[in-house]
Amino acid sequence: MKSFRCRVCDNPLHFDNSVCVSCGTSLGYSRDERAIVPVDERGQYVDATGLVWHVCANLGLSGCTWLARVAGGQCSVCDLTRTRPADDDAVGLEQFPAAELAKRHLVAELDGLGYRVVSKEEDPDDGLAFDLLSSVDENVVIGHADGVITIDLAESDDAHREKIRSRLAEPYRTMLGHFRHEFGHYAEWQLVRGEERMARCRELFGDESVDYQAELDRHYDQGPPADWAQSFISTYATMHPFEDFAETWAHYLHIADTIETAGEYGLVTVGGVQSFSTFRDVVTGVWIPLSIALNQINRSMGKDDVYPFVIPPPVLDKLDFVASLLPVDRSTGQ
Repeated sequence: MKSFRCRVCDNPLHFDNSVCVSCGTSLGYSRDERAIVPVDERGQYVDATGLVWHVCANLGLSGCTWLARVAGGQCSVCDLTRTRPADDDAVGLEQFPAAELAKRHLVAELDGLGYRVVSKEEDPDDGLAFDLLSSVDENVVIGHADGVITIDLAESDDAHREKIRSRLAEPYRTMLGHFRHEFGHYAEWQLVRGEERMARCRELFGDESVDYQAELDRHYDQGPPADWAQSFISTYATMHPFEDFAETWAHYLHIADTIETAGEYGLVTVGGVQSFSTFRDVVTGVWIPLSIALNQINRSMGKDDVYPFVIPPPVLDKLDFVASLLPVDRSTGQ
């Protein structure tokens, strides 16, 4: 995540700020500029080309600060949400903003890495959409199918999420983590194509054609292999090759985003993950020492580790493969 400053008074800003707390200027997020920009009293921003942008219609509903092309319309990232809670679902609507914020964080990171997110509206076959569902009246299963990512809004509740994390003995569980993991399934569906990529993917992650339900049953009945930590980033990654890929993709985004943030705030001096020839070098040269330091800082505050994972050599190979799937010129997305 980039660091942001108010263009009017130079006060530091956060990603989801809609108003500068220092000078009171109304703000919006320009996706094209990857910057927080001032908007006028009509909620408009005029970019360098003369194009007029407007505050998203969902600012009051979900806290969305991204700019839209049409006055009274919603932004391109809100357009990705296919289903949201009903207007009379008070619990779901209260949980909705946290999910939308995580979705915006995901898309902003993908934009920075040069991955062009295409909506279902643009491409019904291969595009992306989100169903952000309330589990007040129905059982919601988090997952991905044919470009649709489903998220249980109850995961925005800290107590609910911690209860599930503890029951499943997971070291980490967040709303943003769900979005990153499920997008990993979508990314594999879209990017792992062609004989060469498919062969390398199977070499690293295993045969994806094995029965998913059977592997799911095995995982929850028997647990992970005793030696899982030698080849996998998490126990959940051992369940099926699809889950191993999605977990690896999520960790790629965890690492890339945290390093960018650390660089923006002067904690590391590297220019970002694109400045390295391989992602393996990023992990060994920057991420491991940085994550150890961050873990120790958290422990100094009496909190759990920021990154409670160990990365064995086979996972380095998997992370390298995932990184290789992104555009060559990740800074521009060409």
